[in-house]
Amino acid sequence: MRALIDHPQRAGDPLSLTVNYCAPVAEGAFDLDVRLVKANRSSQHWCVEMTQGGSDVATLATAVFAERRPSWSHQQATFPNATPFEQTLPYPKLAMSWVKQYDFRFVEGEPKLGHASNSAPMNAYSKMWIADRVPRKIDALSLMSMSDAFFGRIFHARRELVPFGTVSLTTYFHADAADLAAEDTTRLLAVADARIFHKSYGDQSGELWSPSGRLLATTTQIAYFKA
Repeated sequence: MRALIDHPQRAGDPLSLTVNYCAPVAEGAFDLDVRLVKANRSSQHWCVEMTQGGSDVATLATAVFAERRPSWSHQQATFPNATPFEQTLPYPKLAMSWVKQYDFRFVEGEPKLGHASNSAPMNAYSKMWIADRVPRKIDALSLMSMSDAFFGRIFHARRELVPFGTVSLTTYFHADAADLAAEDTTRLLAVADARIFHKSYGDQSGELWSPSGRLLATTTQIAYFKA
């Protein structure tokens, strides 16, 4: 996303980004091959390939940028009720590196890790506040990152950590740079859920809301698990 936003040919704001994980991503340097596939008066379509160490492609992404113009607006989705950020307890820090990057505060559906049993699976739904551990104003980059910051739904359902990895992730942006600047916030209310786990794959859907009640982004993904 950063490479696309900084590209000299980029016009407009992010509308969607899909990332397909073709191979494990290692910690360290990487190369991006960014290509503008098609542009018209209102939108641009991009392709981005990521490689590491000169090897095969690790991730393949497609993105759409668009010029947002004034129009009729209507938000049918309703803001989820939640206790204020300041009144919600932080989730304990875990060894997982991505968890250390965020301040998670669960309103509902806190993952009960380490409590696995043979009883029926737990509900995969969760509602939480999320902010960067080092606070920064929400922009397109943080929206994209937070859309994949949810705990795997399989962790909630089984109450344990199992081998897990995102296969394909799509995030849709419902606000442009001006909208996000007007929100002027460092935290979001996020909800996530799953519909099915079957034959090693499960889905996940999520919503990212500003504290003022505006839906900023929605996300869907398919993930692999071993359980």
